[in-house]
Amino acid sequence: MQRTAALDDVIFGVDVQSGDVRGDAPSYALVIFDGESIDRDVVSRRKLRRLIDDREPAIVATDNMYELAADKDALVHFLRELPDGTRLVQVTGDEQPEPLSRVASRHGVAYGKDPMKEAEAAARLAAGNVGYAVSAFSETTEVKVSRGRSTGGGGGWSEDRFTRRIHGSVKKLAREVERELEAANLEYDRDVTEKYGGFSNAVFEVEAPPEDIPVSRERSGDTRIEIERERLEGIEFEPLAHRRDHVVVGVDPGTTTAVAVVGLDGEVLEVHSTRTADTAAVIEWIIERGRPIVVAADVTPMPETVEKLRRSFDAAAWTPDSDLPVDEKLHRTREAATDNDHERDALAAALEAYDDHADQFERVAAKVPPREEVGPVLARVVAGEESVESVLDDLADEESEPAETTEHTPRDLTAEEKQIKRLQDRVDRLESHVADLNETIETKDETISDLRDKLESARSEQRAETRKRREVTRLERENDRLERELQSERERVEDLEGKLERLKALWKLDHSNFAEVEETKEGLVPVKVVEKFTTAAIEDADDRFGLAEGDIILFRDATGAGRSTAERLADLDPKLVLRTGGLSDVSDEVLFEEDVPVAPADSVTVQEVDELAVAREREVEAAIEEWREYASDREKARTAEMVDALISEHRASGHGGSV
Repeated sequence: MQRTAALDDVIFGVDVQSGDVRGDAPSYALVIFDGESIDRDVVSRRKLRRLIDDREPAIVATDNMYELAADKDALVHFLRELPDGTRLVQVTGDEQPEPLSRVASRHGVAYGKDPMKEAEAAARLAAGNVGYAVSAFSETTEVKVSRGRSTGGGGGWSEDRFTRRIHGSVKKLAREVERELEAANLEYDRDVTEKYGGFSNAVFEVEAPPEDIPVSRERSGDTRIEIERERLEGIEFEPLAHRRDHVVVGVDPGTTTAVAVVGLDGEVLEVHSTRTADTAAVIEWIIERGRPIVVAADVTPMPETVEKLRRSFDAAAWTPDSDLPVDEKLHRTREAATDNDHERDALAAALEAYDDHADQFERVAAKVPPREEVGPVLARVVAGEESVESVLDDLADEESEPAETTEHTPRDLTAEEKQIKRLQDRVDRLESHVADLNETIETKDETISDLRDKLESARSEQRAETRKRREVTRLERENDRLERELQSERERVEDLEGKLERLKALWKLDHSNFAEVEETKEGLVPVKVVEKFTTAAIEDADDRFGLAEGDIILFRDATGAGRSTAERLADLDPKLVLRTGGLSDVSDEVLFEEDVPVAPADSVTVQEVDELAVAREREVEAAIEEWREYASDREKARTAEMVDALISEHRASGHGGSV
C-alpha cells in the first residue's frame, strides 16, 4: 500500500459518542493520530471545530460524513470552514459506503463497536490511504481585492480626494496580488472594475486551491482581500490512493463480450458487456478494476479467447466440471443486477469460481500477518501454486535482505561512460544550485511563518469575538425560551383560576339555602363520569381519577357493552351505575347477577364542572331503593318462569297427571 506525505501530519478520527447531529448537540469520540502517538478524548461539536482550527490536521476521518453534518447544506458549510489543507475523508467509500467493520477487516485494522474504537479505526485507515476525500468545491478559487470602507469621505479629506485615494489603494494591492500569482506560476483570469482614481475591485479566478495561493485574506484600512472557493453542483469523492485490488474475473466471449469482476470477499464489484471492444480493450478494462487471481468461464473446456485473457494476467484458470445449466446460473446471480444473458453468464462463472476457492482464500488470509496484504500472497498461492509458508518466507527475506555491493576494478572509461560522467557532473552542479535555491526557500518560509503567526493572532482575536457573539445569541435564545415558559405558566394559572371560580359557583348553587341544608342534613355525593361503557374507557377513567368500591359511576353512553366489560365493572362493586341509553342484554344480565344497582341517568340530578360531578345523596338512595324493588320483582318473575318451564318439561316427557 502506498503512503503519502500526509501520514506524517496529524489525522483526526471522529465518531459520534452520544446525541444526534440532527437533534441535541452531539458529543464526539476523537482520536488524534500522528503516525506514532495517539490521543483520545470525548469532545463537543464546538470543541471539535476549535481543535480542527487550532491543529489544522491533514485529514478529518470518519465512517459517515453525515455524522458531522445534518444535511448536504450543513456539510458544505462544514467543508467551507475547514482550514486550508485539511480534508474530510470518508473511509468507508464514496456515495455507497461499506460497513466500517468490513473495511477495517479487509485492511487488517483493529475494529470495535465502541465509538472510540471506531474513531481510531477511521484514523488508522485514513493513515493507510484508505477512503475518499469529500469535496464540495472545485480547484478554482476566487481572490477578490476591493474597498475596505465606504467612499463617502471622512477624516478631513474632501470627498473626491478621499475616493481617489481608496481606489488607488485597491489598484496598487491588486497589482501586488497579480505579481504574487505570476511568481507562483499560477494560471488565472482577471476582471477589474475601474473607477475614479483606480479600481473599485479586482477579481482573480485562480486555477488552484486556497492553500496553494500565496495570498491570504486580510482587511486593512482602505482595502481588503477576500478568498472564496468555487462551489461544485454536488458532493464529489476522490480516492486517497488509486489501488488495484486482487479480484476474481468471469468472462463470456462471443459477438458480445461480457466481463464480471468479483472481490476476494465475494462482493460483486462490476459487470460490463460490449459488442465493439477487442481483446486489448477488454484487458485494459479489467486492469483498471483490479488484478485477476482467477479467470473463469461458464463452459468447459475454457474458450481460447478466455484462455488468452488468463495467460495475459498469469492468473489461475477455472471451469466447471460440465457447462453450467441456465437455472443454476439464474439462481447464483439472483441478487445481482445484469443487463443481458452475457453479463449473467460471466457473473455466474466468477461467482462459481469464487465459491470453489472461498475456503482456500480464508485459509490463506488466516495465515497472513495483519501488516501484510492478502492479495499478493493469494496470487502466488492460487495462480503460482506456491505454499503460503514459502511465499511469506520470501517476503520476509526481501525485507531483511541487505543491499548488495559489488567492487569494481579500475579501468579506462569508454566514450559512452565518459559522456555519462560529464552528465553526472552536470547533475551534481544542478543539485548544488538546487540546494542554494532551497536555502532561499527556507528563508522565505521563515518570513511566511512570521506572517502566518501574525495572521493566526488576528484569527484568534476574530474567533474570540465570534465566540462572544455566539454566547450573546445563546443567552438571547435562552431568554426567549424563559419568556415563553413564563407566558405558558401565566395561561395555566388563568385556566386554574377560572376552574376555581366555576367550583365556587357550583358550591353556592348546591348550598344556596344553608338553613335548609343544616336542618335536613342533606348532603352531596361525588359522581365519577365515564364517557362510554367500554373496557378501555373504564381503564382510562381508573388511570385518571381512580375507580373504587362504593363509587357512583355515570356512563354518558351505556350501549354496546359485552360480558367482559360488564364483569370488569362488577369487579369494582360500585354503589350505583347511572346510564345514558340502554344496556345490552348480556351486560344487563351480568350486572343483575352481580347485584349492581343500575338506574337511568335522568333519575338523579347530576351537576358537573370539568371532570368533577356531584349528586344529591337522597336522590341516589331513592334510585338504589327503586332498583332493589325492581330486582325483587324480577327475581320473583324469574322463579315463576322456572317453575312453569319445569312443569312444561315434565308434561312433555310423557308423564300425565296433575302436579
